[in-house]
Amino acid sequence: MLTGPLRDVVRGLERCATRGPRSVLLAFLGLLSAWWLYVPLHELSHAAACLLCGGAVSRVEIPRLHGGGLLASVLPFVVPGTGAGGRLSGFDTGGSDVVYLATDLGPFVFTIFPGVWLMRLAAASGRGFAFGASLPLALAPLLSLAGDAYEIGSIAVTNLAPWTAPDLRDLLRGDDLFHVASAVRAVALPRPWGGLALAFAVGLSWAVATIAAGAGVSRLLGRPAVGPSPHG
Repeated sequence: MLTGPLRDVVRGLERCATRGPRSVLLAFLGLLSAWWLYVPLHELSHAAACLLCGGAVSRVEIPRLHGGGLLASVLPFVVPGTGAGGRLSGFDTGGSDVVYLATDLGPFVFTIFPGVWLMRLAAASGRGFAFGASLPLALAPLLSLAGDAYEIGSIAVTNLAPWTAPDLRDLLRGDDLFHVASAVRAVALPRPWGGLALAFAVGLSWAVATIAAGAGVSRLLGRPAVGPSPHG
């Protein structure tokens, strides 16, 4: 299911390359520009999903580099940061895992549409800037494997025995796989490595399924997988 969209990326790059170095450079510039916009869009989408599902949001960290200062002047829950990435660090789901999952899933609606569709549209025509700009949306689930995807998997896994105990739920849940792994390593035996591994596997499966769903929507809209470059 994942090979199709990844093949689209490769063939999109090939089509840009056949247009010359300028098109490749435009693809790179498109990627940088879209990433600058995607960071705040991603975090605000988390917040919007939480609010729409009945949760509460108190703090969204967005780097100043990505407009955090400007957004903080408009949205009271935005806090400008100095790091490279943003984070929804203050939210209340009211104890509901449904709201928690919806909060995590919010930004990835844009992968299902228009992300993969836009990527295929731009890749097929070899339009460098548009192709590069489409990649953050189209590939967002894969880019989040150690972050949101893991957290989605951890929510699911901690609703299964033997990981339902409150202390294990608190230990295994989180949006940073490496931080959770460090915390697991630090606890007394037995360490729940199986729960962590299963949470990652569930997150990976979700990421693949989300991109595949985007590919399915793209096909329905008349944009199938990108074929080989006619000049290749």
